[in-house]
Amino acid sequence: MKKIGFLSFGHWRDMPGSRTRSGADALLQTIELAEAAEELGVNGAFVRVHHFERQLASPFPLLAAIGARTRRIEIGTGVIDMRYENPLYMAEEAAAADLISGGRLQLGISRGSPETALRGAETFGYVADDPAEMARQKAEAFLAAIDGAPVARTDPARTGGVSGRLAIQPQSPGLRDRIWWGAGTRATGQWAARLGVHLQSSTLLTEDTGVPFDQLQAEQIRLYRAAWAEAGHERTPRVSVSRSVLPITEAIDEMYFGAQGHDDQVGLLEGVRSRFGRTYVGEPDRIAAELAADEAVGEADYVLFTVPNQLGVEYNARILSTITAHVAPAIGWKPAAGGEV
Repeated sequence: MKKIGFLSFGHWRDMPGSRTRSGADALLQTIELAEAAEELGVNGAFVRVHHFERQLASPFPLLAAIGARTRRIEIGTGVIDMRYENPLYMAEEAAAADLISGGRLQLGISRGSPETALRGAETFGYVADDPAEMARQKAEAFLAAIDGAPVARTDPARTGGVSGRLAIQPQSPGLRDRIWWGAGTRATGQWAARLGVHLQSSTLLTEDTGVPFDQLQAEQIRLYRAAWAEAGHERTPRVSVSRSVLPITEAIDEMYFGAQGHDDQVGLLEGVRSRFGRTYVGEPDRIAAELAADEAVGEADYVLFTVPNQLGVEYNARILSTITAHVAPAIGWKPAAGGEV
């Protein structure tokens, strides 16, 4: 059964027309939207993480708050940039958020995306010749820590001369099986499979072979699953994709988004030819038919719908209501237990 979730970037701006004017607004509205989404039967509430921006940046207090205010909806990230993280402290925070939510954390991590800050991770104290390799090493250390591997030794002076090894606490059983890697290339997806983590693939791939975005992404997914099978993992891998979907049902929707629909875009990102996925805009029935024909959506287990920024909880809850009633059923989704369409 396919799952769906919303993905919030959490932008805020103190400007005319904005209903999300401060960092407090962005955080509290995300919690409220998660509550509304749960009532609709949406499976997941996910947030993007960006530093040095007027966006959501510190996910664990927010995820823990959502977990405490809801009962069923999964909570997660898409994604946390590991270049900025202390993997052991992050393991403590992730376990705490997972325990508070009753084991509902679906944590997306990755090397991160292009950013405004010049060498931002260095500002946080993390310097590396190869930032991508540093992110992978931190990810491996984080996975070992949440899996209970010992990472420190006892102090014999405090333990009566007894020497032993210590793991991060608390531990949250099962969390290791709910970690995802945000992969921007086919090769990185295969690396994630060998590591034994689920795959998050977004609306941007930092490579281009000339085929439409959904076909390139579907190829990435198939290569990931083949690499998973070759690695011999016993668990079943899961794959998520995200889509920008803006159904037009009222005049205000047309005013905001009527001119935004477009096809795939190809451009240079940090000097690399990249392919960006399209935005789906229009009547719900038309969007449903287009998504049903999207090759990567068909391959995915989880589809995350990005929600507009700075338009408030009521507006975004209405969009999610339209998606659950008229769009998501066309791709094989049914509401989670207790939800209503």
